[in-house]
Amino acid sequence: MDDTRPALADGTDLVLRAASAEEGNHAFEVVWEGEQVGRVELLADDTGDAELIWAVVPEYRAVGVVERALRLVVEWAFAELGTHRVEARVDDADRDGVRAALRAGLRKEGVARSSLAARGSRADVLVLARLVGDPPPESHEGFIAMLNSNLPTKRAIAQGVLRDGDGRVLLCELTYKREWDLPGGVVDPSESPADCVAREIREELGIDVAVHGLLAVNWLPPWRGWSDATAFIFDLGVADDGLVQRTTLERREIRGLHWVGEEELEQRVAPYNQRLLAFLGTHAGPAAYLEDGLPAL
Repeated sequence: MDDTRPALADGTDLVLRAASAEEGNHAFEVVWEGEQVGRVELLADDTGDAELIWAVVPEYRAVGVVERALRLVVEWAFAELGTHRVEARVDDADRDGVRAALRAGLRKEGVARSSLAARGSRADVLVLARLVGDPPPESHEGFIAMLNSNLPTKRAIAQGVLRDGDGRVLLCELTYKREWDLPGGVVDPSESPADCVAREIREELGIDVAVHGLLAVNWLPPWRGWSDATAFIFDLGVADDGLVQRTTLERREIRGLHWVGEEELEQRVAPYNQRLLAFLGTHAGPAAYLEDGLPAL
């Protein structure tokens, strides 16, 4: 069919020539320095969604041709087709492809799992997408959004060591696991670890505590069903005699509170916390870096 769409260009040596425009399928030839080096297709539906598919000669993939071509097609889809969302599905092993999609302003959204991946006939793929209202990829906001979608996510935990006058540690008996644990919890986005430990104790124990300083940073390898995490362990000082009586427990998570001495820790806490508390019981120096509860440096 006749295609009257103008060529797309970014003002440099890259031009996208319209190749076809069948129902919902818009194809462009990627021309760089006068040579056809690839093809980009946009599969659009009538809901405002579209999918990007591309193929570029391998030696040209590392010179920025792909990301520039994808950006042109995405922006054309938003402006000319009224598209609201453009998606790409890329094999996680295709690092150049993932990088090009990210630099074109698409963000990682997750993994589409394949039931055939375990048999080697089809791999899981990354799902990346850009919405019409997303900030441009060349803007500061767009760059930060891309980083946030792409960088590794490591769980951050903030906990506190609160002792009584006899040196025993306050532990929470939890509703969702067998081991008792230090008070605290998972750090929320944009929350500091120090603020987190105070907030968690306020929410789960109903009391306010003073955070005196950092005792240790403890990297935790994968434990049971959890991936690895970094735990910030803070000094909460020495409690007065009536503290436990003033608490109001969040019963969905906290079954009870207990003062625990060193001789009882092995029976009550996970091994990494036993090692952590044993170390802190003799450590009088500055904040320490630990891995799995043991000094690492």
